Amino acid sequence: MPTLHDHAHIGGQQLRPESLMMSYGYTPAWSEGAIKPPIFQTSTFVFNSAEEGKAFFELAYGLRQANPDEEMGLIYSRLNNPSLEILEHRLTLWDGAEEAASFASGMAAISTTLLALLKPGDVVLHSEPVYGGSDFFLKNVLPKFGITAVGFRPTSTPEELTAQVAGIEQGRLAMIFVETPANPTNHLVDLEACAALARQHSTPENPIRLVVDNTFLGPVFQHPLKHGADVVLYSATKFLGGHSDLIAGAALASKPLMKEIKAMRTFMGTMCDPNTGWMLMRSLETLKLRMERAAQSAQIIADWLRAHPLVARTYYLTHLEHCLAQQDIYRRHCLSPGSMISFDIKGGQAEAFRFLNALRLIKLAVSLGGTESLAEHPATMTHSDISVPEQAEMGITPQMIRLSIGVEDPQDLMLDLSQAFEAVGMVKAREMEMA
Repeated sequence: MPTLHDHAHIGGQQLRPESLMMSYGYTPAWSEGAIKPPIFQTSTFVFNSAEEGKAFFELAYGLRQANPDEEMGLIYSRLNNPSLEILEHRLTLWDGAEEAASFASGMAAISTTLLALLKPGDVVLHSEPVYGGSDFFLKNVLPKFGITAVGFRPTSTPEELTAQVAGIEQGRLAMIFVETPANPTNHLVDLEACAALARQHSTPENPIRLVVDNTFLGPVFQHPLKHGADVVLYSATKFLGGHSDLIAGAALASKPLMKEIKAMRTFMGTMCDPNTGWMLMRSLETLKLRMERAAQSAQIIADWLRAHPLVARTYYLTHLEHCLAQQDIYRRHCLSPGSMISFDIKGGQAEAFRFLNALRLIKLAVSLGGTESLAEHPATMTHSDISVPEQAEMGITPQMIRLSIGVEDPQDLMLDLSQAFEAVGMVKAREMEMA
């Protein structure tokens, strides 16, 4: 019987992920020759015999080790489902992961993974800023379980990180949690330095896992596992889904770690549903096309913004001339600057709001990575639960605007941005006349 590995090669040559996204993990003969996998919209599965059901549950609950070439069969869609298994096989391809798990949301992936790999008394060292939901979970939810979160700036040097680890009681550090590029500042974290630090302080009894939220660059433009990460997380709502019509998440890691994460997923019930899994498979077929087009447009728009007289500063991954260390991380880790741009408009929150309210083609909404371009105000929206002094320390300013560039024509997007800047400029001119 052909294996997944066999389906990934032709004539001994490894096929690329964008080619395998059309067929990997699925054989049309399984479903009446259907070229696309059906949606397995079922809660439970029929066993061929009582003995088979017993064997499946023994593996599901870890009551015994699997025999060679034995896999756990289908039991119940909270544990496994064909729609999700095909999706999860395909999710492994871009990152080169051994195994993947799909979740009901990005936060489901994050919370389930952290609860699976942490215990009371542990410390999580995490980069700042991170997505507002992640920040809240780290600082307000994990402490209820006796887990402490300690933040570090993405611009911290390896020496500063080492000193910070030295200040944590020996044996308590259990995880380094990183979001890179950071939301919304696009700051990069040195994954190789974090991985080296984790290995240096790990022991067989107390391993320190490096967990990376790779949502901003997605699996096309950055591969954290290749730089020493143990687990990669995604809000699949964003680029993986890419059409702003689903909510999902994903985690990828080695088989032993995924066994722990999937076990927690089973008992928390945070799995993805079959219909969403099918929609994600559809989206994965165009992932590279969408991300490359959006990144090409974003580069044009970011360069245009940097030269605009009403822009004080741009935050984009090819605009790192102010920091050689960030440039070096970008060169080593990133395959593209992606399609996320933040910028500071001259003025403050009032000017930022005027600009956002004047947009027409670009929609004022949170989220990112969809086919449509979006704009939001991080300080009062996605990161509003972070105090103003902490925002300032993280580099989140009142005048910061975050753009997610979609697949529209970049000239049309700049036309919209231009008229929004003009609206701000006219108001400022009137205010100066009245002063």
